[in-house]
Amino acid sequence: MIYIENRSTNPYYNLALEEYVLKNLYDDENYVLLWQNRPSIIIGKFQNTIEEINSKFVKENNIFVVRRMSGGGAVYHDLGNLNFTFIVKKQPNKLFDFREYTIPVMKTLKELGINVEFSSRNDLTIDGKKFSGNAQYIYKNRLLHHGTILFNSDLTVLQNALKVSSDKIESKGIKSVRSRVTNITDYLKDDITIDEFKSLLLKNMFEENPITEYKLSPQDEEKIQQLVKEKYETWEWNYGESPEYNMKKSRRFNSGKIEVRLNVKDGFIKECKICGDFFGIKDVSDIEEKLKGEKFKEDNITSILKEIDLTQYFGDITLEEFLTCFF
Repeated sequence: MIYIENRSTNPYYNLALEEYVLKNLYDDENYVLLWQNRPSIIIGKFQNTIEEINSKFVKENNIFVVRRMSGGGAVYHDLGNLNFTFIVKKQPNKLFDFREYTIPVMKTLKELGINVEFSSRNDLTIDGKKFSGNAQYIYKNRLLHHGTILFNSDLTVLQNALKVSSDKIESKGIKSVRSRVTNITDYLKDDITIDEFKSLLLKNMFEENPITEYKLSPQDEEKIQQLVKEKYETWEWNYGESPEYNMKKSRRFNSGKIEVRLNVKDGFIKECKICGDFFGIKDVSDIEEKLKGEKFKEDNITSILKEIDLTQYFGDITLEEFLTCFF
């Protein structure tokens, strides 16, 4: 394992750095990063940005909005939140395993006298309240796992900045976003700073072995900045154009929420967009393209989808379940 120190708090740069390491550094090495963002909302790859944020509040409070490569739901970051990233060689035929990469976090909190549980598909909780959400992205033979850790974030801003759909809140059996999340500092017996916590976590990530570090070169930095400019700072990546849709249907499954939007004209699918907070190995744009130009008939759509391994796109889901997002 190799550590890459990152002191930037710019979310455009930090997400670009993740992508650069994943796609460009030596793929026979495993890397770990710890990083923080100034106030930001980080959108899941397959989400509709406008529907996930409180645009007025975000603008008034100068909160960054940036899309990440991985699926899952939108999260709020500030300097009271610590993020961790593992970029590793992917094990063949192994689907998403979120628990494995949260072990150092759980071990660190146990050492601090805090009982932690791995909950749901990708969360860590204390007393049933979420303090860490995790997501993954696969590129060729590499896996990127990243997660948030609410240490002492401003949870009031978090609540006001995000628009969480009512079906997600209801599925958790809770009344509000604010009652669903918590900070680690609320459970510490002795006060420590987020930097002290970061040092403890890093030690557990390396299992107390010497920390090997990779220093980004000027050439690395130049390519990262190019990625910032050409991708992560752009409106096209963070918001994207949305054609008009005249049909919309969504459902929440164990693997996450899936929403299908269609523009159907004269019985044919002119546009298709699949949104949600699901996790998938493959990009849903493959399915969107296959459905464009096809007749919007149940037997026709079913025959097309039968040829697709939907678990590669949405995780644990059946064809019958996915069809309920259409008919």
